[in-house]
Amino acid sequence: MDNVLLEIRNLSKVYDSKGVSVRALSDVNLTVMRGETIGIVGESGCGKTTLGRCVVRGIDATSGEVLFHTEDGVIDFLKATGAQMKKYRKDIQMIFQDPYASLDPRMTVFDIISEPLRYNTRMSAKEIEQAVDRIAEQVGLNKAYLRRYPHAFSGGQRQRIGIARSLILQPKLIVCDEAVSALDVSIQAQIINLLEDLQKEYHLTYLFISHALSVVRHISDRVMVMYLGRMVEFGETEALFAHPMHPYTQALLSAVPQPDPDISVDRIILEGEVPNPANPPSGCHFHPRCAYATERCRTEAPPLVNHDGRLVACWECGKCQGKT
Repeated sequence: MDNVLLEIRNLSKVYDSKGVSVRALSDVNLTVMRGETIGIVGESGCGKTTLGRCVVRGIDATSGEVLFHTEDGVIDFLKATGAQMKKYRKDIQMIFQDPYASLDPRMTVFDIISEPLRYNTRMSAKEIEQAVDRIAEQVGLNKAYLRRYPHAFSGGQRQRIGIARSLILQPKLIVCDEAVSALDVSIQAQIINLLEDLQKEYHLTYLFISHALSVVRHISDRVMVMYLGRMVEFGETEALFAHPMHPYTQALLSAVPQPDPDISVDRIILEGEVPNPANPPSGCHFHPRCAYATERCRTEAPPLVNHDGRLVACWECGKCQGKT
């Protein structure tokens, strides 16, 4: 356990609005090791962003624990006192999805990046300026432009500003919520390479939330697949991509474009739509769209079971393996 940084235990989030309850997360469990990158994938509405925001306490979880392993012991981040939050907030940061909406247009880039230092440290103005100059240089921002406002920057440059802001306190964990989805492919590659270089230098740990499966495969050590608020598969990246076990994972990976035109992949077309989370199906949430569903799937929710080092929530896992 010495190498564990974060434990998510039975994390659930229910949104209540006008008498309607929407379960965005349902008893999610995850152990994150120091220095690794865990990719989190799934369709829109599966709970990826909700999970990330609950971890950083951007929103309050309904139940569960987020156990953060610190030098002083294990802290439940969801129940941390004000003093504990003040002490450990700097260790858990987030890169937001939209680089156009996540930066305050009324603040200069210098003020945006330096704000965490002003609120969380007692550094002098000169020390803050030196720290901002250093992190700006590391993420590829021109120091001469730090007094400009966000509207003067491109999408890729704005994302670098967001990364600099998240790194300025030298955190241990960064939740990357679609950190490259708003960028074109060439800029995506630059940002991914930057994140990998910074991870090596600072021994960072990432929760990398993304729709881009090819990016997730490149950057992640392990991958968690979510469907309607539940984890359905979790395992080592290369093993999961080479041999997906859950039928939903198989369908997701079959949709990834192949760069080699000579490689033929049988596309798995899922029937129907993603169910309404306010009225989810009984049993396995995926059963209305699954070709292998049985009566048991319709009535009983499958637990996560270890299959050769892979966690899979599927009653028919043995039958659907290899059907890609």
